[in-house]
Amino acid sequence: MKSTPLSLIAGTVALAAVTGFAAFNAPGDSAPATSASASRLPVERSSLLCPAPSDSELAETAYTSYTPAGKGTSGESAAELKETRPVTDDGTSTEKSDKSGKTDKSSKTDESGKGDKADAGNAGKTVVALKETGKPVTADADGGDAPALVGTATGALAPGWSTQQTTSVTAGSTRGLLGVSCTAPDTEFWFPGVSTAAKAQDYIHLTNPDSSAAVVDIQLFGPDGDLKADVGDGIAVPAHSSVAMLLSTLTGEAVDDATAHVTTRSGRVGAVVRGAREDSGSDWLTASADPSATVVLPGIPADATSVQLIAYAPGEDDADVEVQLVGKSATFSPAGNDTLHVKSGMTASVDLKNVTRKEPGSLRLAPVEGERATPIVAALRVVRGTGSAQEIAYIPATRPVGARASVADNRAKGSTLSLVAPGATAQVKVTASAGSEGGEQTVKSYTVKGGTTLAFTPPVPSGLKGAYALTVETESGGPVYAARTLALPEDGVQMFTVQTLPDDRGTVEVPAAVQDLTVLDD
Repeated sequence: MKSTPLSLIAGTVALAAVTGFAAFNAPGDSAPATSASASRLPVERSSLLCPAPSDSELAETAYTSYTPAGKGTSGESAAELKETRPVTDDGTSTEKSDKSGKTDKSSKTDESGKGDKADAGNAGKTVVALKETGKPVTADADGGDAPALVGTATGALAPGWSTQQTTSVTAGSTRGLLGVSCTAPDTEFWFPGVSTAAKAQDYIHLTNPDSSAAVVDIQLFGPDGDLKADVGDGIAVPAHSSVAMLLSTLTGEAVDDATAHVTTRSGRVGAVVRGAREDSGSDWLTASADPSATVVLPGIPADATSVQLIAYAPGEDDADVEVQLVGKSATFSPAGNDTLHVKSGMTASVDLKNVTRKEPGSLRLAPVEGERATPIVAALRVVRGTGSAQEIAYIPATRPVGARASVADNRAKGSTLSLVAPGATAQVKVTASAGSEGGEQTVKSYTVKGGTTLAFTPPVPSGLKGAYALTVETESGGPVYAARTLALPEDGVQMFTVQTLPDDRGTVEVPAAVQDLTVLDD
């Protein structure tokens, strides 16, 4: 009899690095094995999806892709974003809609996902290709025909891979600086802050990175609950393709502050909302963090002229939350808006006006003392400027920075980094990467006092040429939340966009098995 060691441990470690999940079971055991200790390993594969930037011929779009330097995986590395497949007329189209945004119902399918069969071929030409860690690469696209992008990073380029899409539109109904950190695919998204009102043009963009069709449902909830939807169930998103739908065409009810809930019946998608208001421009709204009893919305600009809070309680219980502004030197509740009642299944909103009063701040929502801790999702719609010079941006509730988070496309001027420590004081390290066309990285450490927001002009690489990325790492203390504001004024309009910096999940915890997994062979 001889013994042959199985490669189960190695296989499980590899699976965890790719999927973010691992567990050990010995043959014949009904329960997982105990872990003597756990280690963290870098992920070996990451996916990102970027929406179609704009339909305006005046649009100028910049892509900046970046992976922070660190302990990567071995083997070959690659990180590329490619165009989604072009539109066809036979059911494999990315978007079958007229100029009003009304999607042809022939794009719908059954729950099996077989209603619209798409080629399993790869996406189109490469737009952005990253070759090394620690230095971003850039690409440009002009006009209104740039498609959505899908991409994958492997090897050393996978842990912490991020891509920023920044679009400038100087005139028209979609005027604004539209920024979005390209998102990972998932199966569920919450978007508090959307609108179906006549003055809004909110499009939800659904992008499928995989080789089979995804089937998506969209529900809308207003202040009185579920909005009657004429269309929204069984939306097919063909393989390697993208669909954009005007939310107001999904319901006959016009609601200014609503919440969209996106789920997939089959497959997975990336989902973001392009919000546009006729009086205040446009920007991207990314999904809120998963429902939680306490949420943080970081990075309200000091000169915000209007801050609208939108929240939704997806469970069976109402939520009573305390509204707290985490300011420059202290945390306090805004006068007259210290609490918010959010009914179950309904969207609540409150106009906080110029709540920051010329000082930077962040918002924290937590259960009122003595009340039930009910999970909610939330977002802010922020306006800078007045009259015809108004400009809009969105700040969704986000996860903490955690071990590390990055945001790309920072310029020599125009960036503001906001760090908030809602609990204990924290120490963080901020790295300004090398520039895309030259320059050396710069590293600085900061102390964020508990209960305050620290907003500052971030460090710039020495000898900067081109764009650069910022990486924030928590070194000690309590949790830190972060957001980057990029401001590019145009003809007196304070055009700006805000991106949050959640943990990049560049590593995964892998438990160590303590059982003997040796197999005895005859």
